[in-house]
Amino acid sequence: MRAVVGIDLGGTLVRAGALDPEGQLLAWAETPIEAARGPAAGVQRITGLVHDILRQIGAVQLLGIGIGSTGPVDRQLGAIQNPHTLPTWENVDVVSPLQDHFGVPVTLENDADAAALGEYWRGAGGGLDRLVMVTVGTGIGAAFVYRGEIYRGVQGHHPETGHNVIDASGPPCYCGACGCWESLASGPAIARRAQEAVLEAATPTSLLARAGGDVTAIDARLVAEAAAGGDLLARQVIAESARYLALGLVNVIQFLLPQRIILGGGVMRSYELFRPVVESVITQHNVMAPTHLVEMRPALLGQQAGVVGAGYAVYQLLQGEK
Repeated sequence: MRAVVGIDLGGTLVRAGALDPEGQLLAWAETPIEAARGPAAGVQRITGLVHDILRQIGAVQLLGIGIGSTGPVDRQLGAIQNPHTLPTWENVDVVSPLQDHFGVPVTLENDADAAALGEYWRGAGGGLDRLVMVTVGTGIGAAFVYRGEIYRGVQGHHPETGHNVIDASGPPCYCGACGCWESLASGPAIARRAQEAVLEAATPTSLLARAGGDVTAIDARLVAEAAAGGDLLARQVIAESARYLALGLVNVIQFLLPQRIILGGGVMRSYELFRPVVESVITQHNVMAPTHLVEMRPALLGQQAGVVGAGYAVYQLLQGEK
């Protein structure tokens, strides 16, 4: 049996899976990354996770390892470059240690690019020529797949679509800008908007009770649950957040006019709550570009997307497509 191992390295968890050449998942494992313990401990944890995967599938020819990591990353150097979600990880080479240990090729991708490749190969992408995946969770990331390959910026860098400015008078973001897409429509942005609304609320809301009386415990998941249950304030928060989400999607559509946009990430598990406002805003911008031709689809692979896409990147490398 031949297989690759795909790794999805996030700020909280690192996930890994073995994939055969058809993209079938043969084994799965995950563990907390505990980034604050430092990169050396993190690389050791990733190595152990790969060994766990290999033990699960037994006799196998390991063809390579792919990593999709929270960014920014330098693909050419194989390094993670001090991402906001991995504190203490500054210019960390994650490729060389794994190559040396396992003796196989190792690729590194931004996690948004890896997720897009996964959905293109085995998910909601359907092998379309022009595909964008937008991931909305702790942050916002986007990737453009053109004829099966990731569009890359100068020197192979990943464009940070989540940090295009939607409202210059908006809240500050850790990136240094104010009112960027991520600071307005990500999970933490929704949580912040809801917390502020609860503190200022003149009408009853179930949000505080759902959070056990602690306003700081209100997160995007609780807002979505309350909105689904009919809570008026939560619905207002979702509607405002959906408008900002839609404005960012309009920018993506106007720039790229893809055939399909796939929406993934934890926040988009509740996309049906966002859909009416998103569709209304996109329709309003159907003047200069045919926005109505762009399909919006929820992601299919869930937490497996990054792992599957990282594995696909290895197969692309082995086939000389990259």
